[in-house]
Amino acid sequence: MNSSALLELTGLYKNFGGVQAIQDLSFELAEGELLGLIGPNGSGKTTAVNLITGFVKPSEGTIQYRGRDITGMAPYKVVRLGIARTFQMVKPFYQLPAYKNMIIPLYSPRVKQLVGGKYGDRDAVALDLLEEVGFERDSFVAYKSASVLPQGYLKRLELAKAIALQPDLIILDELFSGLSLAEVASIVPIIEKLRLEGKTIIMIEHRLKELFRIADRVVVLNFGEKIAEGKAADVMESDAVKKAYLGAEA
Repeated sequence: MNSSALLELTGLYKNFGGVQAIQDLSFELAEGELLGLIGPNGSGKTTAVNLITGFVKPSEGTIQYRGRDITGMAPYKVVRLGIARTFQMVKPFYQLPAYKNMIIPLYSPRVKQLVGGKYGDRDAVALDLLEEVGFERDSFVAYKSASVLPQGYLKRLELAKAIALQPDLIILDELFSGLSLAEVASIVPIIEKLRLEGKTIIMIEHRLKELFRIADRVVVLNFGEKIAEGKAADVMESDAVKKAYLGAEA
C-alpha cells in the first residue's frame, strides 16, 4: 500500500447474481483529501461505498485503511476504526425528536473509546452537534419529531449522526439530493469546516457544479468500472466521461 494513502481499493469486483456491479475498481485516498465519486445512475457508486463500509463483501479485491486490510469487515467494526457514512435514503427514528436520534452514535463504542468512557451530557452534546449542522437552537427544531421535519433537516440530521461518531473518514452519499440551491449553499460551509478539522471525505454526488467547487479530485464510474480520475475540469473533458453522461438519463 502507498504509505501516504489513508484508504486504498485494489482490484475490487462485486457480482450480484449475473450482474457485475463493480469491475476492477482501484483508487487511493490521501488523508485530508475530498474525493468526489461520480457517474450516471446505476454506475456502481453506492455499491463501492457499501464495499468500503462493509455492508457488502467484494467478490474479489482488497480494501486497506491505514495499512490494515478491512476487506469484508463488518460495518460496526469499520465504524470503530474511524469510517462513518451517511445514507442516500435517510431513515431516522421518525417517532423520536431529532436530538434523540443522536443517541445511537453518541453511545457507540467508537465514541466511548475516544472519550475514555466519559460521555458527559449526551443531550447537550446532541443539541450542540445539531446546531453545528444548521438546526437553529432558538427555533426548537431539534426538539421536533423527525416525522415532521422537511427533507433539508433530515439530511442535516443524517450528517450530524455521522459527525457524532468522530470519524477520520466521512462518506457522504448524495447529501445534496433533494435539497434546494439555498440549502446546498448552507451545507457546503459545514463540509469545508470538517476539512479544516482534518477530516477526509468521499462525496457521491449528482450535483456536480456544487461538488466540483470543493473536491480536490474526482473518480468517475460507469457500469461499475472506473473510466476517469483526476481534477474535475480535466475529467469532464474526457471522451469516455462525456459519452457516459450523454448516454445517461437526465
